[in-house]
Amino acid sequence: HGFSEVLYAFTSAANNNGSAFAGLNANTDWFNTTTGLAMLLGRFLPMVFVLALAGSLAAQRPVPESAGTLRTGKPLFAGLLAGTILIITGLTYFPALALGPLAEGLS
Repeated sequence: HGFSEVLYAFTSAANNNGSAFAGLNANTDWFNTTTGLAMLLGRFLPMVFVLALAGSLAAQRPVPESAGTLRTGKPLFAGLLAGTILIITGLTYFPALALGPLAEGLS
């Protein structure tokens, strides 16, 4: 339970309201400081990256279509996008599941 509690506390601080499970004593100097930093980084760094990406895309000039252009209105694009989303999501959540509930269930 300990890993899942700490993971939830930091994830919640970075993305939501900063709540934690009842079993975790998060009202310490360490947790207050580190979850505060996680909150700052989790909320403002994505904004900076999105603005940088938007600036980069706005500066590009249009390129004419060629034989190597991947059309976004075709089923191939939808399939590749869905597959990429599933793979990235799985690679993101599997380590936390392997270290938390799955490892606890196997022990």
